[in-house]
Amino acid sequence: MRNISHALITKVVVFLIAIACLTGITKAIINMELKEVHLSSINQDNYFESRSFVDESSRLIFSLTQLIVKYKSEEHILSGQTLTEHDIREIEENSYNNFRYSYRYNANLSEAENNRVYQEQYADDIISKKDESMKEQVREFYRLLSSLETYEGIVFYASDGEHVFSNSELNKKEQFESFGAYMLFEDYQQKLYPNEVKKSEYLDYFTPEVEQLNPQTDVIYVAFKESFLQQKVADWEQDKGVAKRLFNEFIVFLAGFILSFVYLIIVIGRTSFKDKEIRFHVIDKLYNDVNIVVVVCLISLWVAMIVEVLHDMYLLLTVPIVIITLLMILSLIKHIKNRSLLQHTLIYQILKKVFLWVKHVFDSGSVGVKIVLLVIGYPIVVAATFFMFPITIGLAAWFAMKKVKSFNRIKEGIEQIKNGNLHHRIEVDGKGEFSALAANINSITDGLKKSVDNEIKSERLKTELITNVSHDIRTPLTSIITYVDLLKIESDPERIAEYVDVLDQKSKRLKHLTDDLFEAAKASSGSMPVQLERIDVVSLLTQGIGEMSEKIEAMSLDFKLAHPTEKVYVKADGKLLWRSIENLFSNIFKYAQPTSRVYVDVEDLGNEIRVTFKNISAYELNISADELMERFTRGDESRSSQGSGLGLSIAESLIHIQRGRFLIQVDGDLFKAMIYLPKFPNE
Repeated sequence: MRNISHALITKVVVFLIAIACLTGITKAIINMELKEVHLSSINQDNYFESRSFVDESSRLIFSLTQLIVKYKSEEHILSGQTLTEHDIREIEENSYNNFRYSYRYNANLSEAENNRVYQEQYADDIISKKDESMKEQVREFYRLLSSLETYEGIVFYASDGEHVFSNSELNKKEQFESFGAYMLFEDYQQKLYPNEVKKSEYLDYFTPEVEQLNPQTDVIYVAFKESFLQQKVADWEQDKGVAKRLFNEFIVFLAGFILSFVYLIIVIGRTSFKDKEIRFHVIDKLYNDVNIVVVVCLISLWVAMIVEVLHDMYLLLTVPIVIITLLMILSLIKHIKNRSLLQHTLIYQILKKVFLWVKHVFDSGSVGVKIVLLVIGYPIVVAATFFMFPITIGLAAWFAMKKVKSFNRIKEGIEQIKNGNLHHRIEVDGKGEFSALAANINSITDGLKKSVDNEIKSERLKTELITNVSHDIRTPLTSIITYVDLLKIESDPERIAEYVDVLDQKSKRLKHLTDDLFEAAKASSGSMPVQLERIDVVSLLTQGIGEMSEKIEAMSLDFKLAHPTEKVYVKADGKLLWRSIENLFSNIFKYAQPTSRVYVDVEDLGNEIRVTFKNISAYELNISADELMERFTRGDESRSSQGSGLGLSIAESLIHIQRGRFLIQVDGDLFKAMIYLPKFPNE
């Protein structure tokens, strides 16, 4: 069952069963209508309780009541006695309305004067219309008389004491009571036989007519002949059998359709019970509102053609219409299960596009365009919603107040910023002009704050630069002065040689500091000439590691170089790039933990190449990455190492002028430096 429950063949078979059941339901209903079957007869045990018996009687009783209560005779009608006050008033009102809207009506005259003119000019017209109405009643009188002649097997007698309508010689109540079934109405009483007639729930069909009889003069006697009753009972029993059969067919087909339709609802759009995704097909692309309109039109067309034109060919029409309708209903069910019933409608898509267009204009359009849209759009909205005009005005007032509050919030924020509060933020909801203006003001504030912070930082760096330069240069310079003074008074050749060695070291140290300082200043100013070319970065790193093998062995460092299998090239200046890498190697040799590993990774990021240097620091790195990038900052805060503190700053400046990026990260004792350079396409 799990394998076949959602199989396509199973869905098709069940769909065909649903079509067959729906067609059977339609066939049963149409047969009931064509054969005029009353389903109520299924639960009735006797013909006299049925609707058929009451229908047969009520038509006759209605005709007899009209004849003796209203029309009576042709002379009675032509005398005008059958025209009620309502009839006369309606004729006069219609005539007066015709006069009121004609050229004869004078608006400058009073109502009384116009009424006098009306009475004079429309008197003949009123009489003519009364005569026409009476003639129509005479025609109705003779139509009723003709209808009485069609009753065979039913004996009747009706009289108002003067006029008699009968189809036999019988005129006594006792004579009608001798029949097997009869209805007698006289003197506020109605006598019905057999007693089963009294149990009928359809007696109200002719009760309103009988209540019009004058109890003092009017009588109606109706009796049914035995042969007539036998034929009617036989026809009723036959119709009852047909009703049972058609009703049973209807129930069976309905149950089959419900079961198959419920199954289709469960499995439609999915391939298994665990499947959460709804699968759509070509028919499901039709918009849901268009789908509903098509279904309604198909059903309406089917009903109209069955009832009015092609009721003999209903099966040929039913099957294709049922197939299309059921497919479209199942498509709607798919969208209900997918929660896209509303979103997948043409109206929704149109309104959404209009809304997004208006929203886009309001979010990014010019103020002039927005004003034009408001001027044009608001009257259209008011006209379209005139029945809820107060609500429209309320919404407009609410929108205006919201914009005024946003403007006041911006105004107050600018006042605070003007007074020096650079930390103040202007908060405006939405994405309109005011929110964009607030965001721009906040950006200006951020820029001012950043400029102030940078200026403060620059001043701090200048102070630290002077302090660090003074300290780092004064140390070897002081040593040189001291040893020069010692040379002046020293006569021992061995001591003089030692002093000269110290002077040589300190002078080289001073020269190295001076060179680094000038190189850092030159790199920062961007005045260095740069010649970008294709550089094989892996070969450059391999060569550099080889050249520094002695230092690597001296510190027992284990270099691990990882790179892509294919060659990767960067667009850079070879000399400047090597100077940057050399500074990083130098930084490693100065601060790396001896007998540790150093990782150098080359990665291809698509549009750029990243070179990462990772090592474990021999000193505790209780300093941030930003502080390490500052000039004259060393990894050892005691400044006991021989570095100048300019290596990382120089490397960053050199990479920057080659259109790259230089970043460092500190994670505990792990130091990581990353160089990003533009990738040069492989040939």
